[in-house]
Amino acid sequence: MRVKLHTLGCRLNEAETEAWARELGAQGHQLCRPGETADLVVINTCAVTQEAIRKSGQLLRRSRREDPQARMLLSGCALSLPGSLPGLDGTADLVVPNADKDRLVAIANRHLGHPDQPESARAVGAETLFARSRQRAFIKVQDGCRHRCAYCVITLARGEERSRPIRDLVAEVRGLTAAGLDEVVLTGVHLGGYGSDRPGEDLIDLIRALLADTPVRRLRLGSLEPWDISEGFWDLFADPRLMPHLHLPIQSGSDVVLRRMNRRGRAVDLLALAAAGRARVPDLNLTTDVIAGFPGETEAEWRETLDLVRAVGFGDVHVFPFSPGPGTKAAGLPGQVSAEGRRARARELRDLAWDLRQAMLRKMIGRRVEVLVEGPEAQIGPAEERLGYTPGYLPVRVGGLSNLTDAVGRIRSVRLIGLSADGKALTGTAD
Repeated sequence: MRVKLHTLGCRLNEAETEAWARELGAQGHQLCRPGETADLVVINTCAVTQEAIRKSGQLLRRSRREDPQARMLLSGCALSLPGSLPGLDGTADLVVPNADKDRLVAIANRHLGHPDQPESARAVGAETLFARSRQRAFIKVQDGCRHRCAYCVITLARGEERSRPIRDLVAEVRGLTAAGLDEVVLTGVHLGGYGSDRPGEDLIDLIRALLADTPVRRLRLGSLEPWDISEGFWDLFADPRLMPHLHLPIQSGSDVVLRRMNRRGRAVDLLALAAAGRARVPDLNLTTDVIAGFPGETEAEWRETLDLVRAVGFGDVHVFPFSPGPGTKAAGLPGQVSAEGRRARARELRDLAWDLRQAMLRKMIGRRVEVLVEGPEAQIGPAEERLGYTPGYLPVRVGGLSNLTDAVGRIRSVRLIGLSADGKALTGTAD
């Protein structure tokens, strides 16, 4: 089959789609390149916000127009919530719920009359990632969440926590590195909860095993809840292959709002955590998520969030105006902030986040760092430039690459010399 894969939403969705791509390739199927027609279109949907649900339906309609002869397979969170895609899920040829995602390729093979190869015939490889213009691999280590934040639909869509065995993950990372991948990102719905269903295993054990038993050159972590980080966690960064970037979703800087959200921890705890991390990990880049205009949020409580973001000095802030998810507790809470009020608060936080981002980027000018160079599709200026990322996950527009083809997907030493004209990235030269 010729297959197109589309992903909306989080890194976990991307990890699942990458796993399907590798399995499809091992089964002998071909991933479509831009402009090619498909026999099968797979869409991994998202339901984190109403806008994400809308985009999922929009993508299905566009895919149907672009490949009218192809079979349409839908999966993901928007399909796991009743009524999320009214009138659209019926237009798909096949729907695979989240609970069956790990068997999606086998299900598609059976539905479309293709023989499923035995497990021993499959090989983990990087070629399917490169075909999808990916230079790093996202690895799903666990699924589901035991917490019930008031705004979150993902716990409803993903179910209880389930962790993959450490030995399986070590084998997967070994296969990817042997095939040429230099960077791996660990993802999950509740990454810090890894091992909650596997006695004697936790996230620290997993990271230690991957660093000790695989030759991976760069290991990154997906989103981590701040309350899941223990003191021993910082010791892991003694190995320079564990990248100094953590995404810690705070959602609010007000203790009152955090309690309303059913979130654990307090603002003072986050400040202490950030200070401890920066004291132990040089150039640690902390990024976060914040919800603007949560129900009942007063102006004073919003100011507390701005103050906390400023005090921590986050390198990036993903700002989400509150969106009432279907079936969540927050959708029915009193004191709903107006749509314009949510948008205004989001704009204010984005302005602050821009200033913090600029300060962090400028602090790096004059340094020499290791940069993972992205593929040709990441060209952002002159033909000889490519986009790359530092260990702290800061974007760099890299010039001075003598061989663009050989540079793609490789880690290069880059001297940082300034900021791009739009201020969104560092500029550097690989001289």
